[in-house]
Amino acid sequence: MAPKAAAAAAPWLRVALLGSLLGPLWGAGRKSVHVGALFPMSGGWPGGQACLPAVRMALEDINERRDILPDYELRLIHYDSKCDPGQATKLLYELLYNLPFKIILMPGCSSVSTLVAEAARIWNVTVLSYGSSSPALSNRRRFPTFFRTHPSATLHNPTRVQLFKKWGWTKIATIQQTEEVFTSTLDDLDRRVKEAGLEITFRQSFFSDPSASVKNLKRQDARIIVGLFYETVARKVFCEVYKEKLYGKKYVWFLIGWYANKWFRTPDPSINCTADQMAEAVEGHITTEIVMLNPENTRSISNMTSQEFISKLEKRLGPNPKETSGYQEAPLAYDAIWALALALNKTAQELAKQGVGLDEFNYNNKTITDEIYRALNSSAFEGVSGHVVFDASGSRMAWTLIEQLQGGEYEKIGYYDSTKDNLSWYNNDKWIGGSPPADYTKVITTFRFLSQKLFISMAVLASLGIVLAVVCLAFNIYNGHVRYIQNSQPYLNNMTAVGCTLALAAVFPLGLDGYHIGPGLFPLVCQARLWLLGLGFSLAYGSMFTKIWWVHTVFTKKDDKKDKRKSLEPWKLYATVGGLVAFDVVTLSVWQIVDPLHRTIEEFTKEEPKSDMDVSILPQLEHCSSTKMNTWLGIFYGFKGLLLLLGIFLAYETKSVSTEKINDHRAVGMAIYNVAVLCLITAPVTLILSSQHDAAFAFASLAVVFSSYITLVVLFVPKVRRLITRGEWQSEQQDTIKTGSSTNNNEEEKSRLLEKENRELEKIIAEKEERVSELRQQLQARQQLQLRSPPPPFPGFPEFPEFPEPPGPLLPAFPPSLVRCLVSEQAEKLGRANCDGSRVHLLYNVRGNSQKIPTFRLENPKIQAGKSWNSCVKITKFLAGKSQNSCGKIPEFLGENPGIYV
Repeated sequence: MAPKAAAAAAPWLRVALLGSLLGPLWGAGRKSVHVGALFPMSGGWPGGQACLPAVRMALEDINERRDILPDYELRLIHYDSKCDPGQATKLLYELLYNLPFKIILMPGCSSVSTLVAEAARIWNVTVLSYGSSSPALSNRRRFPTFFRTHPSATLHNPTRVQLFKKWGWTKIATIQQTEEVFTSTLDDLDRRVKEAGLEITFRQSFFSDPSASVKNLKRQDARIIVGLFYETVARKVFCEVYKEKLYGKKYVWFLIGWYANKWFRTPDPSINCTADQMAEAVEGHITTEIVMLNPENTRSISNMTSQEFISKLEKRLGPNPKETSGYQEAPLAYDAIWALALALNKTAQELAKQGVGLDEFNYNNKTITDEIYRALNSSAFEGVSGHVVFDASGSRMAWTLIEQLQGGEYEKIGYYDSTKDNLSWYNNDKWIGGSPPADYTKVITTFRFLSQKLFISMAVLASLGIVLAVVCLAFNIYNGHVRYIQNSQPYLNNMTAVGCTLALAAVFPLGLDGYHIGPGLFPLVCQARLWLLGLGFSLAYGSMFTKIWWVHTVFTKKDDKKDKRKSLEPWKLYATVGGLVAFDVVTLSVWQIVDPLHRTIEEFTKEEPKSDMDVSILPQLEHCSSTKMNTWLGIFYGFKGLLLLLGIFLAYETKSVSTEKINDHRAVGMAIYNVAVLCLITAPVTLILSSQHDAAFAFASLAVVFSSYITLVVLFVPKVRRLITRGEWQSEQQDTIKTGSSTNNNEEEKSRLLEKENRELEKIIAEKEERVSELRQQLQARQQLQLRSPPPPFPGFPEFPEFPEPPGPLLPAFPPSLVRCLVSEQAEKLGRANCDGSRVHLLYNVRGNSQKIPTFRLENPKIQAGKSWNSCVKITKFLAGKSQNSCGKIPEFLGENPGIYV
């Protein structure tokens, strides 16, 4: 490429050398062609500070040449646009409305170029920009007369995409200043990223204050960040970056390459970060910039190499020229003037054929504008920035320079030619962490396994419990012929021992997880947990519940004399337990078939590693679950919960009942209390602590172990103690006599004695009732006999003399056929049988009856007139051939019946 370029430039070099010698002689009589320019000497991008000296250098070099525009001299009229479209509007008005006519306009910033280029087509003026990179300016319909020596910002995007691929990054974040140039650039980047199979995950924008956007990037864990903003705003951004610690070995920033070399150390009163803090925040970032300086040491059309141009420019810029804004773009501004001069030279030649000169240009002369457009569109030459050529949209085609800030200095690490998709790499990139960071926080999945110490401890306890259950089962079977064991329903106790064994065996699958088994076996472990716990509970608790249910049914009825004496039918007890087990079998089978348990993963909040690693730890926990887990658990727990509550109630109701047929029902009640309390507490607690695997396993396992231990100890240890203490050789008669005695204390013995005494008292009461009944029958027979025959005279009593008949009625309150006798208050309490010893026989005279009252006999000396007695008095009277018995108080009788004489 270099030899061809040198050969092509040889004629121009000879002409340039000749022009430089004869230039001073040719200056007189040349016509002026004016160029209107807007240089951003301040504002968002103050690139005019270096570009204006470069433009002046180009004008001097061109005006000295006699082979380019020999009849014309280029003159510059410029203003400071401050990179502000509003300011540029005012200045554009002055440029257009003030003479002389400006044959071409040269804006700098993209925002200003957009305004100028859109208005220029109305004024038939060509626009040539040296610093505009907005992709929107490539729109030929909107900007038909626009050209630029600064390539479009979209030319950075192929390079960025290539770098993303090189370092294996697929997740990109962006932050931009709200400007059209940056918005259109990101739109183009988004399209190219998607075509490459990558993704822009987060996109932030801001107008003036970037703090919120930077915080959002931090919050979203952005790692690879593309920043698009002007230089002055970049300092604000990276001050916030420093505050949020969004830099270092975990992060990579991609910035625009046309900032000044030490832009981050430039004093800026708008930020509160020091130069060292800014340098720390920007260290290691990547810049992509159009190749603005020819990397090859070849001479350009101006007869200067790129290095000679830089040396000449730096002399004009003064001290620290590289820190001058626009230093990177200065070669583009220099080549822009050369592109303009060559296009005007070609246009002048074409116009000369028509007899028209460039000095005749005005804003209504579209012919000259069209010629200038065609000349610029076909331009191709070697400039100090490289090969200058424009595409169909008027944008410069160029290579892309890739640089990295290393130790506070920008170092070239490669070039990219987008036209050939060729990446030239120097392999001198450096990273703070030693290697390119990940584009996102790599998540390391770790499973939370059960503590092995806890699992082994619970397994040992469960194993000992299983051994105890087997020993109790063997003891119960071996001593099944003993009367005392037979009266405790040994088959139900055997079921309890088997159920405890199954429940204790469930501790082992409860503790199995991914540490011991693979994902394929996990569903089987889930089923084992469910079946062992379900069947174990139904057998162990169901057999105890059946005992207490039978005791409550038989011994809490009011009319239970016959029921208490009826024999116990064991098959009903076994059927009840079988029903409970059958319910579990049916429920679990339907559950397993319709909605089987499977392995599910619960994810927790990401955790930072203890070591200094660029990773995030995602804890996971394995669970047994199904689609409608809550529904099945509601059915299962609801049924079991009702059984537990009912068991507590029945145990409380039968706490004072004693029976020979189930002699251990009180021990069963105690076991039910403990099992119910443990289960009712543990079930909801384990659901709440399901995410805390160690705590949930500890609660569930301890509940199973303690329930089983308590049940086995309470039911079987007293039996073992009794047989060891009293011996299995006891006679059946002794066992029968002492069956009701207490197995563990003297209270049950007392209860048995009281029961025996109660039975004896019942017999005595029955005999007394029979005796009372006989006496009543005798009394009724005697009274009937007295009614049939007249009363004999009373021996030993003298006859009463006749008394005159009373003047009035003798018994005004009572009819002749009725005599009342009121009995004392204690008559009902003492009973009718005790009333026979206290009786008074009264004979009375009634009006109209001439019979005298011959005698009066008082058999009970306790009866005295005018007093009240606590004994029962029986008065026999004879009236109209009938005997009537009535009880009452004698004083009341005597006081109310004056016809009776004592």
